[in-house]
Amino acid sequence: MKKIYIAGFDVFESNSIEIGKKYVQLCKNYGFEGLYPLDNIVDFNQEKRKIAQDIFKANVNLINQCDIVIANLNSFRGKEADSGTVWECGYATALGKKVYGYMKKEQNYIDSFSKDEKNVIDDVTYDLENRVIEDFDYPINLMIACSIEKMVFGEFEDCLKEICK
Repeated sequence: MKKIYIAGFDVFESNSIEIGKKYVQLCKNYGFEGLYPLDNIVDFNQEKRKIAQDIFKANVNLINQCDIVIANLNSFRGKEADSGTVWECGYATALGKKVYGYMKKEQNYIDSFSKDEKNVIDDVTYDLENRVIEDFDYPINLMIACSIEKMVFGEFEDCLKEICK
């Protein structure tokens, strides 16, 4: 049975355990074993940096075990995907794992900026700090968009359906 690592900022939600159980069950329903980061056993009665190291090592171990990563690439605390999730995608890609991402909105990255958040000069779009906003017709930074197997517009289960095609 192929294993899927479930990446995303869902681990920060107040109902993260329930979300994980739901995603693991969905994986099972589609014939996969789901590996959810919060299923790791970590001793939280240690100093914070030791806890962080243990979480990191446990999640890396899950990625090493998996065949596929499904990543929630929706915006998190801003306009970009969660940086930890992005790291996991890059690591998995470097290992030769198949990575699928999902986002709720199908829009070009540049369109995530409102008119008040950007300026266009000579057909180049800049943010308010005068930095170029990339425009490659992807919903996310090109390094993620070009490295994943498939970007799915929808939810976690929609990625599972895509994998099973």
